[in-house]
Amino acid sequence: MADKSAENHWFQRGSRVIRNLSIYAFLIMGVVISITPFVWMILTSLMSLGEAQGIRWIPSELHFENYANAWREANFSEYFLNSVIITLITLTGELTFSVLAAYAFARIKFPGRDAIFGLLLSTIMIPAMVNIIPNFLTVTWLGRIGPIKWINNWPALTVPFMGSVFAIFLLRQFFAQIPDELFDAARIDGAGHLRFLWTVVLPLSKAPVMVIIVLSFIGSWNALAWPLLVTNSPDWRPIAVGLYNFVEEAGQQLNLMMAGAFITIIPILLIYFFTQKQFTESIARSGLKG
Repeated sequence: MADKSAENHWFQRGSRVIRNLSIYAFLIMGVVISITPFVWMILTSLMSLGEAQGIRWIPSELHFENYANAWREANFSEYFLNSVIITLITLTGELTFSVLAAYAFARIKFPGRDAIFGLLLSTIMIPAMVNIIPNFLTVTWLGRIGPIKWINNWPALTVPFMGSVFAIFLLRQFFAQIPDELFDAARIDGAGHLRFLWTVVLPLSKAPVMVIIVLSFIGSWNALAWPLLVTNSPDWRPIAVGLYNFVEEAGQQLNLMMAGAFITIIPILLIYFFTQKQFTESIARSGLKG
């Protein structure tokens, strides 16, 4: 009987080891598949033109001047500044409207609240490309009747993206987890909804706010189709459009194209590096309540 029990124990232990090894193997395979294009881009950006056009993985000599050449030839300085301005305006507007809307759905009771929130969530199912034509018609019309020109200007590049359904949903999930006792205590101290939101809710919701910042930053920084549609000159075109034009003009200079591509994603890598802890924490907790 003891021998059979020991045999079952070793069998279960062996099965567990095999299962864990299989999981690790699949995870490692996924990591390799994910990072291989990124590593290839960096290595190619440091190669000479001849090495980049040949079948080679490791550069014989590191050519860091490729980044300076790509920056200069693609005129990234102007595009980079445009992207910074557009991203900051979009972030400010999206955070403002998303925080206020999420707080209203989470903490304020009004007729039809749940129905409106459900209707809002249903719009997530609509593909982004479907909204391009209505958004374009809207910004064109607003540019005609208002004092500010929208087409080929910052309003067309920022205002349509200041309302994010996902941002409202994520923030609402966190705001709903805050105990009602805190609001009751704030009311006793004479605080209203805005003061409670600013002094209590937002400090307790740093993780989802950082996630919204990261996702909004990535979406605004990588925008390509919409800026090409609403701009007709480089005055307000972001860096993604500059990279697109550079790829068209660079021709066979693969090393410079990869250098330009890496330059455009450096800000995204930096912002994710500093916010990755809050990002993973908020994704893990977003569905706990609400």
